[in-house]
Amino acid sequence: MRLGSGTFAACCVAIEVLGVAIFLRGFFPVPVRSSSRTEHRAESPAPEPSTGASSNWTKLPPPLFSKVVVVLIDALRDDFVFGSKGVKFMPYTTYLVEKGASHSFVAEAKPPTVTMPRIKALMTGSLPGFGDVVRNLNSPALLEDNVIRQAKAAGKRIIFYGDETWVKLFPKHFVEYDGTTSFFVSDYTEVDNNVTRHLEKVLKREDWDVLILHYLGLDHIGHLSGPDSPLIGPKLREMDSVLMKIHMALLSKEREALLPGLLVLCGDHGMSESGSHGASSMEEVNTALVLISSAFERKPGDIRHPKHVQQTDLAATLAIGLGLPIPKNSVGHLLFPVVEGKPMREQLRFLHLNTVQLSKLLQENVPLYEKDPGFEQFKMSERLHGNWIKLYLEENSSEVLLNLGTKVLRQYLNALQTLSLSLSRQVAQYDIYSMAVGTTLVLEVLALLLLSVPKALGPAAELDMPLSSPLFSLLFYLTLLVLSAVHVVVCTSTESACYFCSVSWLAAGGAMLLMSALLCALVSALPKTVVSVKHVGKSPAPSSLRWSELDLLILLGTTGHVLSLGASSFIEEEHQTWYFLVSTLCLALCQEVYRNHFLSSDGDPRGGLNTEPGPEGVTPVEVKGCALLEDDRTCAAASAFKRLGGADQRMVLASPWAVLCCCRLLRALNQTGVQGAHRPDLGHWLTSSDHKAALSVLAALSLLAVFLLVQRRCSPVSKVALVLGLLGVYCYRAAIGNVMSPWQRGNSDISKGIVEARFVYVFVLGILFTGTKDLLRPPSLSLQAGVQARAVGLWEIHSGLVLLAALLLRPHNLPVLVSSLLVQTLMAKCVWKPLNHGVAEVTVMHYWFGQAFFYFQGNSNNIATVDVSAGFVGLEHYVEVPAAFLTTFATYVGPILWASHLVNYLSSESSSHSALRRACFCYALICSIPVSAYIILVTSLRYHLFIWSVFSPKLLYEGMHLFITAALCIFFTAMDQTKLTKP
Repeated sequence: MRLGSGTFAACCVAIEVLGVAIFLRGFFPVPVRSSSRTEHRAESPAPEPSTGASSNWTKLPPPLFSKVVVVLIDALRDDFVFGSKGVKFMPYTTYLVEKGASHSFVAEAKPPTVTMPRIKALMTGSLPGFGDVVRNLNSPALLEDNVIRQAKAAGKRIIFYGDETWVKLFPKHFVEYDGTTSFFVSDYTEVDNNVTRHLEKVLKREDWDVLILHYLGLDHIGHLSGPDSPLIGPKLREMDSVLMKIHMALLSKEREALLPGLLVLCGDHGMSESGSHGASSMEEVNTALVLISSAFERKPGDIRHPKHVQQTDLAATLAIGLGLPIPKNSVGHLLFPVVEGKPMREQLRFLHLNTVQLSKLLQENVPLYEKDPGFEQFKMSERLHGNWIKLYLEENSSEVLLNLGTKVLRQYLNALQTLSLSLSRQVAQYDIYSMAVGTTLVLEVLALLLLSVPKALGPAAELDMPLSSPLFSLLFYLTLLVLSAVHVVVCTSTESACYFCSVSWLAAGGAMLLMSALLCALVSALPKTVVSVKHVGKSPAPSSLRWSELDLLILLGTTGHVLSLGASSFIEEEHQTWYFLVSTLCLALCQEVYRNHFLSSDGDPRGGLNTEPGPEGVTPVEVKGCALLEDDRTCAAASAFKRLGGADQRMVLASPWAVLCCCRLLRALNQTGVQGAHRPDLGHWLTSSDHKAALSVLAALSLLAVFLLVQRRCSPVSKVALVLGLLGVYCYRAAIGNVMSPWQRGNSDISKGIVEARFVYVFVLGILFTGTKDLLRPPSLSLQAGVQARAVGLWEIHSGLVLLAALLLRPHNLPVLVSSLLVQTLMAKCVWKPLNHGVAEVTVMHYWFGQAFFYFQGNSNNIATVDVSAGFVGLEHYVEVPAAFLTTFATYVGPILWASHLVNYLSSESSSHSALRRACFCYALICSIPVSAYIILVTSLRYHLFIWSVFSPKLLYEGMHLFITAALCIFFTAMDQTKLTKP
């Protein structure tokens, strides 16, 4: 069976996506806990330790608080409460922190700093897996032991208002709830009003024990305009008034209650300097935690500075405060200031229950737990505690009892700290078997792609794929038998949960069949490749096949980039790698352009004539100086260069420098990475409220430039649609308050821009439909008319994608879109075509520029730089599929637009019928190499200190990039097929 190299590459990348998905599922294991385990009758609490005398305290201590109100403000950074913003905009909270009955903490949230994993950490005390960031948009029910479940089992009545993530995590746990959509980030007013409107009535009622409020407005403001937005202050002031209302209501209820109430102010995560979250910067992990209760009396002059604690400590503290068992999987420890005013026996009882829970968890997870320092400290504390109980029961109230109690207290606190730290450092249990299956599939595909290079990049761009012989060979059945035996052995002997063992035998068998078939295909392709390489080695290679300086640069650049992925610093600053590669590429093109210019000049003293045709059918022109070089491609390029006019030659000479300057200017627009993200850049300057006029002018000029660069090859109908669509883009940005417009008066006219965005979507779909119609025009046309209609159709599809990008990108990033279109135009007209570059070189250069523009728009290997607000442009309510598509497109708009331009360029400029096939193969290969290398690297570095904060987010980015590459390869193949159907 003969396959085009493009179809073959698309199939390979699709298989590679499957392999990476299996690998990710093993690398990010999902902790599945059976419901039977969590719904069993609660275990009896550990009895109070005693030596020689029996203690009568065998039950849980009574609750410390009658009512608990948890106010979770999404993205509440610690400095929003304890910094200058808190002093200015939250005066009542600041008074409680500095002089009131409260305890203040800076709670550290572990990455990933997104909402759903952080809610899990707050309520379970455990450390959710990094894979939870993927499921953050669709949270499944939480089966793990948690404070909410314990409270419901104890008969506590819980009311919730706010982020609907809680309702998904804790279904049927609330006696009353009202959930709001958490991902519609354009709304920062109604989403909080829907919570506050319930307060007046619920605070007057007595039919609840726990009230949970989750406010989203602050987080949405951060996503829209960052932590320095002028909207932050009013929102903090609004939250301060809410806290004052709740606190006053709790104080009034205490007059009739036996126990005081507790008000908890906390955040789930912080907010980066760009307004997002998800990574591990200080601004994202440090959150405010304030516990307010009349039980925490403060003496005059008692200054309490916020202490640094772990976010997981809140679960144990809430459990003790409500008189509940501590969640079984909690790794946090009791915040001791909450109970330090209680009698010594109660303090020791609380600490003992916490250390018993942590020691049990340690025994279940650490084989050599007895040698752990925390466990040894726990045993010593328990013995001392028993001695203290003996003295206490003997009614010894001497100073010896007090001193011994203080010593036991310190010992318990040290044991808690050490146990909590030991459990927090426990590395997640990797699913090695699933990782091995995924890695095998990915490496087999990469090897097959590499072995297919000679045929796939040949003139015909076709491969012979014998399907029957490998499937009926002895090697195939032996491999399948071995893999099946390994699968049975692993799945019947493993003690930990394995994802690949949990899938059906049909799915597992299909994967094993695929691995066996790929291995047989490799064995079949290897001899053919070796023979062809030997044949090429014996025959003299034509000069056109020799490696040029540009080819060496591409090889060394690709190799260097892959090797750099093994260092955490290079991953954090990967944008610098691509900036360097693109800049070096521009300099190499400068060298090539000027060499061709000097070779084409009549004054060259070396003489000589080249008469061989160029690789793209360029008509030869007499050029001096080529005989000495013996390079057909150089001579062909010099010949083409000489045919240009004087103005065109000057444009060609200036284009690489113009591209280099453009790239350098874009680097100043968005500072990204870790080292430079905090530095001021042009993007921050433009988005500040003081420079709204400058941003408005820049956005208008950018949209005008987009039209001028795109309209030249569009049909008249598409030109009109493009004009109206770009006008709609500006109206949308004006409607949501990003830019100025003459028809708006102040902030009162600011809306969600839903009508304006949908207006643009209509024209995007219209342009895409028009382009698709031109592509599918019946083949009754003449050859020239058919080719012209196809070129127009492809360009209109490209124009539709550009219009969608203009809508989704933030206004200050519109110059990035303009620069991308400008560089594409300059490179196509003044570099690739005059210099006669081959398909492989043009494809790799498109890939490099696509990666560079991915970072130019402010992206990084940090999840916090994903602009989730783009996923809700034009959506009135959260809809999962459109939101995911729009967010992905906005994030990867650079690689997508450069791949689309590659299809347009090769379809219109190349005379070879196999250009798209070869381009598809090259694109698939250049994307597969770093993915394959990276999964090997993260496997070997899975115990690295920065595996979760640096390497894991990059792995998610690589997985998504490969998925987009598969979609692009399918697009390449589809365009190649439409070309083949033309007469």
